[in-house]
Amino acid sequence: MQIKFGEQQKEFSEPVSVLDAIKAFDRDVLKKTIAAKVNGEEVDLSKKIEPTDEVLSIEPIQTDTRDGLEVLRHSTAHLLAAAVLELFPGTQLGVGPALMEDPRYGFYYDVIAPRQLTEADLPVIEKKMREMAKKNLVYRRDEIAKAAILDIFKDRNEPLKCELIAEKVSDSASVYYIDGSPFIDFCLGPHVGHTGKLKAFKLLALSGAYWKGDADNPQMQRIYGTAFATQEELDAWLKQREEAEKRDHRRLGKELDLFSIQDDYGQGFIFWHPKGGAIRTDMENYLREELQKRGYGMVFTPHIAKRQLWQTSGHEENYADSLFEPMGMPEKFGEDTEFRLKPMNCPFHIGIYKSHPRSYRELPLRYAELGTVYRAELSGTLHGLMRVRGFTQDDAHIFCRPDQVEDEVGLCVDFAYDVFKTFGFEKFKVELSVRGGADNKGYLGSDEAWESAEQALVRALNRRSIPYERIEGEAAFYGPKIDIKVEDSIGRLWQLSTVQFDFNLPERFQLEFIGDDNQKHRPVMVHRALFGSVERFFGVLIEHFAGAFPFWLAPVQMMVLPITDRINEYAEKIGRELKDAGFRAEVNLKSEKIGAKIRDAQLQKVPFMIVLGDKELEEGKIAVREKVKGDIGQMTLDEFLELARRLKSTRALTNG
Repeated sequence: MQIKFGEQQKEFSEPVSVLDAIKAFDRDVLKKTIAAKVNGEEVDLSKKIEPTDEVLSIEPIQTDTRDGLEVLRHSTAHLLAAAVLELFPGTQLGVGPALMEDPRYGFYYDVIAPRQLTEADLPVIEKKMREMAKKNLVYRRDEIAKAAILDIFKDRNEPLKCELIAEKVSDSASVYYIDGSPFIDFCLGPHVGHTGKLKAFKLLALSGAYWKGDADNPQMQRIYGTAFATQEELDAWLKQREEAEKRDHRRLGKELDLFSIQDDYGQGFIFWHPKGGAIRTDMENYLREELQKRGYGMVFTPHIAKRQLWQTSGHEENYADSLFEPMGMPEKFGEDTEFRLKPMNCPFHIGIYKSHPRSYRELPLRYAELGTVYRAELSGTLHGLMRVRGFTQDDAHIFCRPDQVEDEVGLCVDFAYDVFKTFGFEKFKVELSVRGGADNKGYLGSDEAWESAEQALVRALNRRSIPYERIEGEAAFYGPKIDIKVEDSIGRLWQLSTVQFDFNLPERFQLEFIGDDNQKHRPVMVHRALFGSVERFFGVLIEHFAGAFPFWLAPVQMMVLPITDRINEYAEKIGRELKDAGFRAEVNLKSEKIGAKIRDAQLQKVPFMIVLGDKELEEGKIAVREKVKGDIGQMTLDEFLELARRLKSTRALTNG
């Protein structure tokens, strides 16, 4: 058989493991390789490759890649479960995935132990994990028939695993063992070859969880941890995490009175308070200005639509777990119509496009909407502003001719970069998500359409010399996409902007335009979100700035602080003039010492404090204090307003 490895190709006459095949090509590469892809399918290094007439392609999965980190973390989750089983015999296991998008954790495992676990158990479990890691215990994979797998887990009194197997397995499936431990799991893999590959991990937290996120199901305990390829990476992450806790948007949101989440009204729904609302207004106003400059038309669409719309779009088929249940009209109306809350805005924008015939001369058509959508997220996955059930997407859909796609995608990427830089982000990571893998059943459209779409995105990135990582198997079900992650002030990556190619919805909704040949043609769509969601972007901003927003965004831009009560009238006059000039100003008339007033303004992270005493009153001036630099001197109100207007108009990130 012929095996291809990069640019090399060799013939093998006998069955060979993936590990030995890679070794035959490049021993040095093998040192950092923990799994591999064979013709796009992720496999263990121990997998045997049988002779075939097909030319097989092997791609190593290395520890310094996203795929490699996922394998490390998933394998460490299994090691965690093995340690719990050894320490607490009779423990029932739930699921234990790697977490690649959660900045707080790297993996978890859900368990039902014979007794309630506590935080004091975490170092004990971690110690046992380290003991097992040093033993180089082998991760062994078996392919077993469904009936036999069910027997294994019935004998182990693992009803939750039996439930998963009954739901997900048709004929047979893979089961993983960690030899020399009591651990067995129903899992697709791949995993590291042995526990000795796991050198840098730490358990972090313990929380409650329900099986499958449903409160009617058994209560479990979720053990969180993280893992990295090296101890240096882990140490750096732990230091970053300590800093992140100080910046937690949930704590700062409460302290600065920006937003709240009130369980009495429903989990996962955000209440924007006036101060948070002021920031949101500035965020949205900036975006609307830019949209107008770039040729977008603002649209507004309903929050619900007929259920049939989501069946036509494919969301009901491919997105069912995230849809709220259908709702009907009151029975007394006699209307047999079902509706759904919208999870996406795209079908509504399609409705606007279809409202009358289109000509090639009109294209591209760019529709933008700050549209609120609703997702049925599990309660256990909700997290402050970062994951909610109702949120506002800064959504846009571009309808264009196929020959315009590359340019439109490029303009979207340019737009995203400009937005992020305006809000103080300078470092980016770009991912190109494609179908990939051996199984493309979940994706809609022909292979030719996918290849064409992917190449359009690649060309748009290459024209801008933007480096990107190709992510197999992470495309949207309707087309490939570009995801842009930003690095915040303490080095964390956040997934925010996405640009997605869609050849599927125009087909499903039979979209058309009349070409220059006077014939009907099918347009293509580009989905584009920059903030991603207003709520999530706001949460990222809070943590990026640690609540100390730049002047143009600050909920209170200046605080007027009279030194004594006899200055109050002058302070109120200054406050009115600042507000009349269009700034968010407050006057602190509390009968407190000036030091206490300054401390309060500092805690509220107000950019400027205007301190007024007898001297300022007599001279008709103000003394200005900046939150970082301290006193910056006495000046006239007009001089200060000139500074403030410049900071606001330029959307400056610092007050320098």
